[in-house]
Amino acid sequence: MEVSTIGLDLAKNVFQVHGADAAGSVIFRKRLRRDKVLAFVAVQPICLVAMEACGGAHHWARQIAQMGHSVRLIPPAYVKPFVKRQKNDAADAEAICEAAQRPTMRFVSVKSEEAQASAVAYVEDDLITSISKNFLLLRKASTTGIGVTFFGPITTFVISVFSSSPFR
Repeated sequence: MEVSTIGLDLAKNVFQVHGADAAGSVIFRKRLRRDKVLAFVAVQPICLVAMEACGGAHHWARQIAQMGHSVRLIPPAYVKPFVKRQKNDAADAEAICEAAQRPTMRFVSVKSEEAQASAVAYVEDDLITSISKNFLLLRKASTTGIGVTFFGPITTFVISVFSSSPFR
């Protein structure tokens, strides 16, 4: 039995790998440290390698594609329905593998390094604009008696008017 699809669940240090044949039968389930992943994939026969789409997945997809494998990135929302039991990395790897074998599955294209860099620049510009706008709102609020509370790293805010504000 030869592996035809590999589901790879990415993490910080330990990755989960799930291999299945064309019929969907399990060939292997493995835990691999980050530095062993490329060596493991290199010795596998040319097959489909699937991962959940995220910023790091594009890097891994480029590395694995250079070895001749076909790489597919799946949006996390499309993988979630395939998780059969409790949420853990091994179950996620199996769900990724199963989702990749579906004929109607939609995939995300792998971004080049340049495309990822331009996306980061776009987010950076958007964040700077957001911070600047919110700083101006905060200055205005401090002079008009409106309290502004900020939540989270990407600034969303709730404006509350204080009836007895010291700024009025």
